[in-house]
Amino acid sequence: MSRIPAREGFFFPAEWHPHVATWLSWPHTEASWTKERQELMFPAYIDFIKAIAESEQVCINAHNDIVIQAAKLRLLAAGADMSRITLLPHSTNDSWCRDHGPAFLINPEKNERMIVNWGYNAWGGKYPPYDRDDLIPVEIAHYRGLEYVTPGIIMEGGSVEFNGAGTVLTSRACLLNQNRNAHLTQEKIEQYLCDYYGVQQVLWVEEGIVGDDTDGHIDDTVRFVNEDTVVAAYEPNKNDANYPFLQEIHHELKQMRLLNGKQLNIVELPMPDPVESDGLRLPASYANFLITNGAVIVPTFRCDKDQQALDIIDTCFPDRKIIGIDSTDIVWGLGSFHCLSQQEPLTGISTGF
Repeated sequence: MSRIPAREGFFFPAEWHPHVATWLSWPHTEASWTKERQELMFPAYIDFIKAIAESEQVCINAHNDIVIQAAKLRLLAAGADMSRITLLPHSTNDSWCRDHGPAFLINPEKNERMIVNWGYNAWGGKYPPYDRDDLIPVEIAHYRGLEYVTPGIIMEGGSVEFNGAGTVLTSRACLLNQNRNAHLTQEKIEQYLCDYYGVQQVLWVEEGIVGDDTDGHIDDTVRFVNEDTVVAAYEPNKNDANYPFLQEIHHELKQMRLLNGKQLNIVELPMPDPVESDGLRLPASYANFLITNGAVIVPTFRCDKDQQALDIIDTCFPDRKIIGIDSTDIVWGLGSFHCLSQQEPLTGISTGF
């Protein structure tokens, strides 16, 4: 019988909990960006790595020795601090480490960590092959010398959002989709979330945003910024395709109560102007930010609302630097900075820097 982490005191901490490192998977195929598009997106991708490295280590799954050398050349040419960057020969299919990377759990009382090796099927089998990505959590567990548990169901890091105090937010459109775990009821999925993420409460919204090929990941719509406050994407334009979905999410959030009985504090975060490619709406959202030890790295989209979004996020994180990086060419691959990364938490509170 598999271990149940929650019964042993393990849990998935909030993203603002101090990190050992942030993990990425280096782009090396045309799975998400064509060669031409890769050349356009790499400057922003490398700026992203440099921004993370300002306050913590960056560990990068790099497909093979050829990819490692190519990555080193790009990073060195950009003046990256290589003492903060580790490239590891972990074979991958694609670059979205939030979803195929490991879920790190901590147990502060025992000063221990472990990894949850969720199954991964590239968002319902949409983008095969994904066999190598599915192996990444175990490879990282071996690299870190950590024990891991394998629940045996599909789960993606971008589909869940934690407040670090027993609550996880997620969406029915994703977790209840028949292309993930068709054999499981909502009640059964909630039990898996409680057992393997160490939460006591699952809060559900219905949908995601237009253009999101993940079937509604929460990290494009609602993000915790402290234990009882969320930023929630909103769209004031009634003619915009996202308007009804985001209105419904706001209504759902207002009805929610946390474990302590409190209502959520809701901070409205505007959506950028539509970002399109070949007539298709891309999933551009300021909510797809990454929290690091020293900063919040926010995608921007060459839009008048960029500064407004940065200012709002700044009020939510007074102890961190707010770094906006143009994600217009990155989001062509249908994700942004949060989708590309997965944090590795410390068990304690010291950052080591």
